Amino acid sequence: MLDIPRLKRIRLSRYPVSQRIMGRFLCLNYESVPGVKIRFEGTENIPDEPCIFAMNHTDRYNYFPFQYKLWRIKNRFTATWVKGKYYENAAVATFMEKMNQLPTISRGYLITRDFLEVLKRAPTSEEYSRLRDWVDESYEIGATAHREESFWEGLPRALFDENRNVLGREFQPEKETYPDYVNGTFQLMMKLFVGLNQQAHDVGLDILIFPQGTRSKRLLPSHTGIAELAFYLKCPVVPIGCNGSDQVYPGSSPFGKKGECIYRIGEAIQYGSIPEYKLDEEFDPFTKEAEIKFGSHFESFAEAVTRRINPLLDEAYQMDDELKLPDDREAKRFL
Repeated sequence: MLDIPRLKRIRLSRYPVSQRIMGRFLCLNYESVPGVKIRFEGTENIPDEPCIFAMNHTDRYNYFPFQYKLWRIKNRFTATWVKGKYYENAAVATFMEKMNQLPTISRGYLITRDFLEVLKRAPTSEEYSRLRDWVDESYEIGATAHREESFWEGLPRALFDENRNVLGREFQPEKETYPDYVNGTFQLMMKLFVGLNQQAHDVGLDILIFPQGTRSKRLLPSHTGIAELAFYLKCPVVPIGCNGSDQVYPGSSPFGKKGECIYRIGEAIQYGSIPEYKLDEEFDPFTKEAEIKFGSHFESFAEAVTRRINPLLDEAYQMDDELKLPDDREAKRFL
């Protein structure tokens, strides 16, 4: 699973042996059988310094051809943001670590993983929704929100009464509430996550982020996480439009079908170059304090990133304002 000890032991290198070995295998798929054409447009827009690549997310593997081509023509490697749920399988988790992946953390994942460990089953939609609302409200108001007696009906008491250490941080019910436990664990893990991104930047890796979060053929709005990291590192953000990868990777197999992936590389957004991308004050990313003080800056820049990616896409992949966003109130998203 994704926990505090795992985050602490991840080590990154500028020229990861594992990615180079993987590149040799991908070479057979891309250049021999069945043959996948990878085209970069706008390569001159890639800055010499380490940057953040912001790409749309059409399928499971649309970063594979990009990483491969970047290695072949620039000898550059990336650390990619991936979801915490991919660390549930021990073999996959080890692979992710070796590949310089950066596991993202969410309160939803922490609630679901803790529930699963305590109750030996996943929460129902109703259970998850009630717990998530309680945790979110507690985080927002800075204290444990009051709940009526009816709130507890149907919720397993073991979640609130049982001492445990599931994710590397101990929960002692006599010392803190359940929302404080979840939020405290989240903040500790996010601090480690930020440290990994700083490490990636310092060793010379580019950081690859799918700012829309979930997969979708059409571009979705960017979340503010990319803005918080970009402001914190003060590095360029390069928009990437990925076209055609969903045809190469139509399912769950990492072996690509014959086809063409076109990556259009937009002009780098240099730190401070636009009003939405400049902060004179230091801050700790992914904290309530930063969200309260600079939330509008983060939102404005996230919107700017989306606007930069959209014209780099073929019409079939461009944003559709009427597209319904996926439901984020289901625990199954984290399993």
